[in-house]
Amino acid sequence: MSSINKIFIFFIIFKILFVNNAFIVNAEESFDIWLSSYKKFALKNDISQETIDIAFKNVKFLDQVIKYDRKQPEFFEDTNTYVTKRANKLRANKAKNLLKKNINLFTDIENQFFVEREILLSLWGIETNFGKHVGKMDIISSLATLSYDKRRRDFFSSQLLILLKLIDDKLIEPNILFGSWAGAYGNFQFMPSTIKNYAIDYDGNNKIELKSSLEDSLASAANYINKIGWKKGTPCFYKVKLTNKIKKKYINSSARKISNRLRISQWKKKGVVMFDGTEFETNLKAALILPDGKPDTPTFLVFENYEKILKWNRSLRFGISVCTLANMIKI
Repeated sequence: MSSINKIFIFFIIFKILFVNNAFIVNAEESFDIWLSSYKKFALKNDISQETIDIAFKNVKFLDQVIKYDRKQPEFFEDTNTYVTKRANKLRANKAKNLLKKNINLFTDIENQFFVEREILLSLWGIETNFGKHVGKMDIISSLATLSYDKRRRDFFSSQLLILLKLIDDKLIEPNILFGSWAGAYGNFQFMPSTIKNYAIDYDGNNKIELKSSLEDSLASAANYINKIGWKKGTPCFYKVKLTNKIKKKYINSSARKISNRLRISQWKKKGVVMFDGTEFETNLKAALILPDGKPDTPTFLVFENYEKILKWNRSLRFGISVCTLANMIKI
């Protein structure tokens, strides 16, 4: 390689490094400016100066959070891969053992909130591997990073403000706020708005402990699912296959808006049959989903209960995973 080419290559590498470093510095400065503005916004929304000082004392921009946000497994793994990783025999057996150890608690909560114990165990297992992986990221920094980022700024800014209010009202201690990269907390990964609206003190110690108390965690999750309309005893989904070509308008491949719900009898006329060859056990209304969005990929008819799971996490594959694991625990 000639000296001129070497110099040219060195110049290009230097320029790339310089530009990247300059971007990082500018990004940090912009975050600081945004943070200063957000503190004023919080103050105007009745958050005390004391809480603002405590909450944002060690806040910082977390580049890793942006990387996680851009590469969520719900959007990059195919359905079979995603579901198999989360709904498997190992996790189902662990759930069954935990159910045996806490049978009275699960029975009481199921009877009080009308939510099957299997669904609670499934959500607990998939969200945090039964409390083993509740997250170690600074939630305030995570929410601040995502509030500063433009992709979903409005949503995360509102979540951050709610969290500040919970701290201000002495309902949450800021020094224990470590969780997921997206700002979710505890055994069931509650976002701040979910904590505010649905978390409850089930063990009666005048504290809402979503990480250290199994009683509070399970009851809060059951209360949430119940309040958003869960119907105990009705199905979540059926895995199906198509014997005829279905018009595109009937196929849902996004969790943002589920449409074209028909009764099972109507789907049968269109050539939709059970994947395992058995007969449908209900004639409720259901929607047809193909999470992978392609022919000859996993296909499901999903019911109202499935759509309640989407309120927990708006991902078609997440919903299928939760209901699949629940069915495995039940058997």
